[in-house]
Amino acid sequence: MNAEAVDEMSVRRERMIAEIEQLVRETRRETGRAALDVRVIAALRKVERHRFLPPGFSAQAYDNRPLAIGAGQTISQPFIVALMTDLLNVAPGDKVLEVGTGSGYQAAVLAEIVRAVFSIEIIEPLGREAALALAAAGYRNVQTRIGDGYTGWPDEAPFDGIIVTAAAPYVPQPLIDQLKNGGRLVIPLGEPQGVQSLFVIDKDVRGTVTRRKVLDVRFVPLTRRPG
Repeated sequence: MNAEAVDEMSVRRERMIAEIEQLVRETRRETGRAALDVRVIAALRKVERHRFLPPGFSAQAYDNRPLAIGAGQTISQPFIVALMTDLLNVAPGDKVLEVGTGSGYQAAVLAEIVRAVFSIEIIEPLGREAALALAAAGYRNVQTRIGDGYTGWPDEAPFDGIIVTAAAPYVPQPLIDQLKNGGRLVIPLGEPQGVQSLFVIDKDVRGTVTRRKVLDVRFVPLTRRPG
């Protein structure tokens, strides 16, 4: 990509961030967020979304909307990526689990903020492509695997934060179990053709779990391996 094209991508990325910040202000009553954490803004500014899209989608890379990435899946709307990252409320030294690698974009945004990201994808071709994209973009603090996200990643638990990028009908118990006391899980809940809502699940220092609805959303369903 030549210098002129790089400059154009930067301009589009700044426009995307401005649209996200406006949406954050408009939804502050539902989300409790009047503005995004400066670390989230910095990550959005640095991560090149076009690197995580199929060929031919560069012109749409910084539109604030989801885009198809194959296998019936999508890369999430940048506003939702930003909001979920912000709601996770993680610190630089934290370790985060992502369920649903998809394109790898959300993992890259998280990788700019935390020490380590562990990301699971059930669709093997997508998981392999995302791993290649993350490596090509220079992210060495992201580990990926192909697997059933409902079961989490027990070998690396506990996690300071867990983020789920597909809608589940309920909160998988293994994810609650793998969340550190004092940690937070951000997950969309609901049926594929019904109402879906984004929830924040907190686990306090004594292990007590509480949940809070944030706003209605639309995600692809979180799938399981047969059997």
